[in-house]
Amino acid sequence: MNRISHISCLLTALTASGLSTSCANDKSPGVIESVASSSPASAQPPSIADEQPRDYPGLHNVVAYHEDCYSGSVPEGDAGFDTLASLGVKTIISVDGAEPELTPAKARGIRYIHLPIGYNGFDDERKLQLVRATRDAMRVGPVYLHCHHGRHRSAGAAGTICVSLGWATPSKMVERMKVSGTSPNYRGLYACTRRATVIPASAIDAVPPDFPEVSHPAGFVKAMIELDEVNERLKLIEKANWRVPDSHPDLVPAAEAGQMADLFRLLAEGDRAKSRPSGFAAELRNNESLAVALEGMLAGGDKDGKKLSTQFARIAEGCNHCHVKYRD
Repeated sequence: MNRISHISCLLTALTASGLSTSCANDKSPGVIESVASSSPASAQPPSIADEQPRDYPGLHNVVAYHEDCYSGSVPEGDAGFDTLASLGVKTIISVDGAEPELTPAKARGIRYIHLPIGYNGFDDERKLQLVRATRDAMRVGPVYLHCHHGRHRSAGAAGTICVSLGWATPSKMVERMKVSGTSPNYRGLYACTRRATVIPASAIDAVPPDFPEVSHPAGFVKAMIELDEVNERLKLIEKANWRVPDSHPDLVPAAEAGQMADLFRLLAEGDRAKSRPSGFAAELRNNESLAVALEGMLAGGDKDGKKLSTQFARIAEGCNHCHVKYRD
């Protein structure tokens, strides 16, 4: 994934955050209020026969897992939501940690459901929620599942959902996950699909049908989301040769690196780290020290872009190393 190399498949304007939560929606499930005055021309939807992901205006890595059931990236701006409307999508299910953009979705008559999952997979409770939400939404129209980049979490969710509803075999859905580009390092996501079985309708019906438009993350999840956002801002700074980007004159390079270091420190001192093997906190501490060094270089006026980028890349490598060891 495109950030601190997998710090967190983030946001995605299409619903799904936190790591579990639920608040009731005032509207009955499946009921959509459209305030859009017009809709764009129809786009050609992805096919289950596609062997490569499709890109559309404002949407990337779009893959069909079943007819009218798609996985992809978070919608980018009006273009992304216009594309979803042109594909006939009536419900977006976000499994990303970031809060979805409700206003542009509602303006196009699209309902958002936010059921975030992690890179290490999801439990049976979340699986049942995803399955019921998708099944019910499909009665209204096409469903779009997304995480941030649409490669890992939304693919794992889509594969598991389709097997659980009896639409496909586990092996078929594992192959679709590979089309999405799901990394083999995310063993937990692949395991969810491989181990999935058809769920009886009675078990699905027993799941409460009211799902949140937004799930508010807290603690570890919130810090990871913030870390992801800081990483994106540092990428903008790097692209500007480690100076303040013209497009974001409010960014202070050293301050962003300092915030990154603070977040790694908070994560290392938190309850999640204390409940994991000691090596997990050590990895976070290592990344904290790397970020502190980057902050010091920027605060000290270091102008060597190559040297700064090398230090930034070391943080990404540290995150990747931690993910491989502890994410699953």
